[in-house]
Amino acid sequence: MSVDNKMDCGRRRLLLATSAAGGAMTVAAAVPFVASLTPSERAKAAGAPVEADISKLAPGEMMTVEWRGKPVWILRRTEAMLESLKKTDSEVSDPNSDKPMQPPYAKNEGRSIKPEYLVVVGICTHLGCSPSEKFKTGAESGISNDWPGGFLCPCHGSTFDLAGRVYKSKPAPDNLEVPPHKYLTDATILIGDDGKA
Repeated sequence: MSVDNKMDCGRRRLLLATSAAGGAMTVAAAVPFVASLTPSERAKAAGAPVEADISKLAPGEMMTVEWRGKPVWILRRTEAMLESLKKTDSEVSDPNSDKPMQPPYAKNEGRSIKPEYLVVVGICTHLGCSPSEKFKTGAESGISNDWPGGFLCPCHGSTFDLAGRVYKSKPAPDNLEVPPHKYLTDATILIGDDGKA
């Protein structure tokens, strides 16, 4: 083998080794870059849709999930809870949900896609306090003898019915907000994206 052939073999090996090392470094540099394109946990919390599993939610129970840093309540209403909405129509300030506090598909008596489930942001529309559930009716509620069940904001006394509609003559100016949402399955709700609800 001539000296020129030995030098060519050495150059080839050096060229292959350099190319392999350069390729590995390119891949190593690209991985963090590609990873940076996926939304961070902070970004997800800031606005990404959130899935909620409602399969274990019994009638009369409520669960809370976080979306955009806000509590979102999912209440599975009983038949009695749904019946109470007819009684509160005359007592709430926006019975037909004319103010845009809900998507068009939730502009109905129950303010929901499926009557059984209420999905609302659990923040009072007065000063941003978080109301508490007052599902017990009558005197047992601690509100009034004829209380049909709903929510009470302890900060300034605003009350809401079981559709999140605010009662008349209360500090809160609007009903509780219904966030965009849709059902992915009978047991899963996607909050923050309604697509074609």
